[in-house]
Amino acid sequence: MFTLDDLAETISRRSAASADQSYTRSLIDKGAAYCARKFGEEAVEFVIAAAAEDEWAVRAEAADALYHLLVVLQARGVALAEVMSELESRTGQSGHEEKAARKG
Repeated sequence: MFTLDDLAETISRRSAASADQSYTRSLIDKGAAYCARKFGEEAVEFVIAAAAEDEWAVRAEAADALYHLLVVLQARGVALAEVMSELESRTGQSGHEEKAARKG
């Protein structure tokens, strides 16, 4: 089964290629802010698909959003493992507790 780790590794490999051969590299060459805006566009497209209850579009847009999220992480030098570690550290408390702790 293909995992987010597999996708992160593919993005890492493709980011080392030339921009004319790799869409991933061409995104990263435009900078982290550009990559973040592109992720935002894809996230909005996902929300629209989810609200429209179009299952095929939800899957397709979720895939686009995950890809672009991982491209942003690559552009910013943040490993997926670091994000997963952050998520893991939050599992010991409820979401309400975690959110309240961030406000303090």
